[in-house]
Amino acid sequence: MANRCTYIPQIMLPKAGCDLSKWAVIACDQYTSQPEYWAETDHIVGDAPSTLRLTLPEVYLEGADVAARTEKIHETMRRYMADGTLRTLSAGVVLTERWSGGTCPRRGIVLAVDLEAYEYTPGSASLIRPTEKTVVERIPPRLKVRQGACMELPHIMILIDDPDRRIIEPLFDKTDSFEKVYDTDLMQGGGHITGWFIPKGAETDAIEDGLEALCDRDTFNKKYGCTDAQALLPYAVGDGNHSMATAKAYWEDVKKGLSAAEQADHPARYALVEVVNIHDESLIIEPIHRVVFGVETDALFDGLAGFYAGQGCKAYVADKAPADADAHCYPFCAAGKSGVFVVENPKWSIPVATMQAGLDAYLAQNSEAKIDYIHGADVVESLGTKPGNVGFILPDIAKNDLFRGVVFDGVLPRKTFSMGEAHEKRYYMEAKTIVK
Repeated sequence: MANRCTYIPQIMLPKAGCDLSKWAVIACDQYTSQPEYWAETDHIVGDAPSTLRLTLPEVYLEGADVAARTEKIHETMRRYMADGTLRTLSAGVVLTERWSGGTCPRRGIVLAVDLEAYEYTPGSASLIRPTEKTVVERIPPRLKVRQGACMELPHIMILIDDPDRRIIEPLFDKTDSFEKVYDTDLMQGGGHITGWFIPKGAETDAIEDGLEALCDRDTFNKKYGCTDAQALLPYAVGDGNHSMATAKAYWEDVKKGLSAAEQADHPARYALVEVVNIHDESLIIEPIHRVVFGVETDALFDGLAGFYAGQGCKAYVADKAPADADAHCYPFCAAGKSGVFVVENPKWSIPVATMQAGLDAYLAQNSEAKIDYIHGADVVESLGTKPGNVGFILPDIAKNDLFRGVVFDGVLPRKTFSMGEAHEKRYYMEAKTIVK
């Protein structure tokens, strides 16, 4: 049990008869530059019970009325629990299937994870770690919302690397034997979601056993080509990491006043999440490209080559990528110039980490230079060929490279990858108490 960091929770869902299309609202960290999206959501919801009234869309996080909004959220949480709007299921998990416009659904399991097994600090060896750097300055305003709340609603997605699809996917062959607890369209182009309840018992034991097996050291070493020197990583936070970090900060504060026995089963210790296999066909992992502005092309490449030489690598510009499969290569475009930037003998395990390390070093020494992170090679071509700019195309990312990158390099560089469009992000549906 040493590597078991899941927990079978008592999940809360709306009472029968609730309009779930109004109840379920997209993650609060989406559409932060589009207040009109949230105004329309408010119009759709009206007076109906809704998770909109239990969360604080981050578009309002800097508003003068944020304290009043937060108190209203806490008040509504208490009311929904008191008047029966929310019902508490017996201990168990929810199997969920989300269609959002693609050719296949995203499939996951909603359960709880132990925040004692999660750390976001660089160099952490915890079993649950973020894929990207946590910006600690983003935690305090979110913590104010959580303090005084009696429940949490998750938009956290935890990724597992299960290439043989042994844990989550076989459960969908058994849905006829599970109770369907929700089945609804999602507002504003969110698609459709269905959930089945699996009560705590033999089935959830098998789920937890399968997840714990991801920690088998021999299997782990073989999967990633590593040794016992690398910390196990069965769970990577793929989305909602700042919500996870906020839950962690809240728990660290709560547990100060608790005995060891009280800490063991306190509800704030466990965060509700959706666990998804990174090999789920619906998850499209796309690279995020780089464009550097305000630079002289040759000076940029000379600076990068010098940095990599100091790291024991060889870097140069070529007309095409070399045959060396271990080299990290980046097609680039600039005004009147294009080719491939090559880094041989890279010390980083994945190409995006190699490139970001070099660009960070250059930007630190050249304050006039700026960087932007771009989706779409056509946009890189358009921007990169303007005078004073250089665009770099990042290679496609193999799904298990995300785990390998965290295993070997620590958290991945910012803007490493994109996973889904805004409308595909998790909608709030389930809730769990965080107070006794």
